[in-house]
Amino acid sequence: MTEHTPVALVTGATGGMGQEIVTELSRTHHVIAVGRNEARLAALAADIAAGSAESAPARIETWQLDLSDPAAVGTRIAALDRLDVLVHAAAISRNYRVDAATPADWAEHFAVNVTAPAELTRLSLPLLRDSEGTIVFIGSGAGTKPVPGNVVYSASKYALRGLADALRIEEEPQRVRVVTLAPGQTDTEMLRGLVPAEQYESGRYIQPSSVAGVVRFLVDAPADVQITDVAVRPRQEIVRL
Repeated sequence: MTEHTPVALVTGATGGMGQEIVTELSRTHHVIAVGRNEARLAALAADIAAGSAESAPARIETWQLDLSDPAAVGTRIAALDRLDVLVHAAAISRNYRVDAATPADWAEHFAVNVTAPAELTRLSLPLLRDSEGTIVFIGSGAGTKPVPGNVVYSASKYALRGLADALRIEEEPQRVRVVTLAPGQTDTEMLRGLVPAEQYESGRYIQPSSVAGVVRFLVDAPADVQITDVAVRPRQEIVRL
């Protein structure tokens, strides 16, 4: 990492969207790929290194990290001297109805999908203010309309959007850009765990690389632009969860 190389931190780096976002941003940024699975992180770094051109080598480091451990997260962030982009792609989703969800189910989803990104953002704000950086919250179509049967995840994504909207107002004087990118159903391992196999049609869902392309658009937006909310939907209507 050189003095002039912008730095991006991407959580959920071993998920379908996260991997593609890391790969995309590594073309121009030193990317810190954060995930829980050390083997997947190593494989991602090796794939990116193997696919990069010699004239423009990919720049990536991996952090095997549990984002629900604030002390560990704080130690890692404290060691950074620069951060230009923060992408919150880590999330969990399990199908629950209101009449079936337990307090533990609610606590687990909100810990991963809301509290962890809020704390990571809090710790990262001094660096992002210095760089007048960009924060991208990967929301969901489930955070803009109710999703019966997937209510816990949906509620957590509504909360994440509220976090982003308030943060944007708070950080506007510091010129930190905050955007919610809300993809519809995307062909990922997470979605495969939610949709019955006989109903799953991968060709009708958004591809993770397309989401990464939108993140690129947001990161590269002109300095005078504040993009607030971007919704990305499949071109065909798909069966609801």
